[in-house]
This record gives sequence, C-alpha cells and structure tokens, in this order.
Amino acid sequence: MQAETPQGLITNVQRFSIHDGPGIRTTVFLKGCPLRCFWCHNPETQRAEPELEFFPDRCIGCQECVRRCPEGAQAVEDGRRVYRRPRCRGCGRCTETCYAEALVLAGRWWTAEELLEELLRDKPFYDQSGGGVTLSGGEPLLQARFSERVLQLCQEAGVHTAIETCALGQWDRLAGLLRWTDLVMVDIKLLDDAAHRAATGAPVRPILENIRRMAEDRPPGWDVIASGLCEAISVGDRRLIVRTPVVPTVNDTPAAIGAIAAFVAGLPKVQYYELMPFHKLAAGKYRSLGLEYRAAALEPPAREQLAVLAEAARRAGVADVRVAS
Repeated sequence: MQAETPQGLITNVQRFSIHDGPGIRTTVFLKGCPLRCFWCHNPETQRAEPELEFFPDRCIGCQECVRRCPEGAQAVEDGRRVYRRPRCRGCGRCTETCYAEALVLAGRWWTAEELLEELLRDKPFYDQSGGGVTLSGGEPLLQARFSERVLQLCQEAGVHTAIETCALGQWDRLAGLLRWTDLVMVDIKLLDDAAHRAATGAPVRPILENIRRMAEDRPPGWDVIASGLCEAISVGDRRLIVRTPVVPTVNDTPAAIGAIAAFVAGLPKVQYYELMPFHKLAAGKYRSLGLEYRAAALEPPAREQLAVLAEAARRAGVADVRVAS
C-alpha cells in the first residue's frame, strides 16, 4: 500500500529571493509558528490554518465577494464594504472573484510533489547563481513531515536546500529536516528566558539546546560559522546560521547583544555575526488580518546604534561581526 503523500499549508512561494540564503532562491513560506513575536514581519504565517486578508483600499466595489460568500462574512453596510471576520471560515470562495486582490487567502494546501514541480521551474536560475530553495514561515518544524519530504525531493533533484527556523520543537523532527538540508538559518532573539517569554510567548532554553546539539553533536568534519546574530555550522557545504533581529525595546542594547554573542563565541569555530535591523514593512499585513500592530511605535535602529552593538559583540568574543543592509 502506497504511503499517503504529505500536504503542507503554504502562504506564498516567492521567486527570485536574494536574502534567504546564497544565490537566487525560491522561498516557501509555511503557515504556523510556535512563537508570537510582537514585531513579526510575517504575521500571516502565525496561525496554522487558512485565513483571509482584507485590503479595503483595493476594493473596486463590484460586490462579487458578497454574492459568493456562503457565511455572510462579506457584506455591505450603509453603502460601505465590510468584512465580518468572525463569520469567515477561510474557504476562499470570495477570493476567486476578487480580481483587485482586495481579498487574499493566506494559506493553500500543496502536496510535496506539486510544490517540487513549481520549484523546479526556476532550476536554471539556481544552477547559474548557486541558489536553491528555502523553507521559511512560519515554522517548517510545525509541518515537519511535509518539510522533510520537500527537502528530500529538492536534494534528489540537485537543488540546494535551506531552512529558516526558530528551532523550537522536538529534536527528532529537526534532525529529520537536517538530513536533507544544506543550510540552516536560526534566530536567537534573546538569551534571558524570562525576557524571551515576554517578547515571544515561548521559552528560549529549548531553542538554545537545539542549537547546541546542531553545533556540537555533529559528525566529524563539521565546521561552525556564525553570522551576526548569526552562527553557522558546515558539513562539507552544509552550514548553520544563527540570526538575531535587532528590535528596539527588546534586544537593542550592548548587554543583550553581548550576551548572545558570548553564547555564539562559546561554540566551536565561530567566524562571524550578522545583526539584522527591525523594519516596519509588515504594518499593512497586520491591518489586513485585523490584528493590532504592537510594534507601530518602534523605529528601525540607526546605523550608529548598530555599530555600537556590533562592537559589543566583538568585545564578547566574536572577531568578525557584520550588519545586514
């Protein structure tokens, strides 16, 4: 009897990505995340179910969505188009007729084989640029069986594979993904457990333990590279990168960055760090989901401040520290 083909819930298949690993890449954003970082740049990937994004400024007033919605979630009240979010079941019927893309369904089910067919369309670009496929999110570990199958199919097709993960999950699931992964990018937001719980809603200790296991419980010949709040491990061409977004009021102090840098410096053969500044480009996504954007009052850190934080990382023992543009 043939094994059931795993399916994954995906919000976006983004072509020609250049910031999610080496070369030209296709980044697959999976839906569902165990963290609730209040500054999250991809809030549409947090919930592990399909949901609707509503952009009222795009609406052209055709009212086709009102006629198509079986739940009465799309309506007109006092001459104004409204979205009754509590009634929505995420069926996506309204989006099928919304050519202005005022309504967008975040979350579509794919089989691993369907996704591979889509990904291989850009294989010539991967081959020419040294790129490949990156699974992001959300969190690939929450859809571990699907993620592992996609990574396996990609490697068997000769495509470089990478994952972006928060590393919060069972080690055996993470190890299954690592088997088929050339590059791992993992964040450390904070080193203090209480502060991490307050900022993300989850403990940091299991994350750090998984990172240690990736860095230290490795076969002979693995090298470790670290990248800015980033740290990396390599088996041949396999690498692990640990990244930290620099977020005002969360970790934008020399003490916070120095603590993380000291952790990274304690791992074998750390080579460099990369500080990744917070930005506000996701504000519109929060509005489309009916969510409060709790980071609205924050401003991206200045280059001068990032230079101070980079110096704090160097003082903590990391020789080569870099700042993302």
